[in-house]
Amino acid sequence: MKKDGRYDVSDLPEAQFEPGSNEQVLRNRLGIKSPNEMDDAEARALGKVMTGLVRKYDERHNFTAADIRDIHRHWLGEIYEWAGEYRQVNVSKGEFPFAAAARVPDLMAEYERNVLARYTPCNFKDRVDVTRALAETHVELVLIHPFREGNGRAARILSILMALQAGLPPLNFSSIAEEKKQEYFSAVQAGLDKNYAPMERLFAEIIERSLGSS
Repeated sequence: MKKDGRYDVSDLPEAQFEPGSNEQVLRNRLGIKSPNEMDDAEARALGKVMTGLVRKYDERHNFTAADIRDIHRHWLGEIYEWAGEYRQVNVSKGEFPFAAAARVPDLMAEYERNVLARYTPCNFKDRVDVTRALAETHVELVLIHPFREGNGRAARILSILMALQAGLPPLNFSSIAEEKKQEYFSAVQAGLDKNYAPMERLFAEIIERSLGSS
């Protein structure tokens, strides 16, 4: 049996892989076994819900932890039965561990009080203040990693919605998926020490790129 700390989590849906996927794809409602096919399915699902999310969370909206769960559920609810639920398994990227699963509910409550309440609605007039707001909310959410899957993209959805509140165009994150990928992960790690400057620099570039392509 697979263990997560002291507790057996092998029976949790989020801990199971799709049969026949060689443990490459989590168990899902669509029976998808290929990682590439799953990437496509998740991307299509995001495209379907993004317009609705923009309408729901307008420029006056103060985001909450419940909203983050709602965003995740709307996006992935047709794919995973645990979409929108906080994870119950510990996760890591390489040797970098994210927050322990048992701490996620409390950490998300703190995130709502100390970060979301301070930075949303993101209607700051100064671009520097907008960049700071985007960087801190993004880094802290990724470090908590509240869901079993889709945390980075959920954080990017939040960033896009916040940028729209600030009057910016939809953000273009293609650089962090390509040439800036390692720099992005290093910027997330820097947030462990409350150092958001590396992520602020990345968001400044993302905003400039987005403005240029709008």
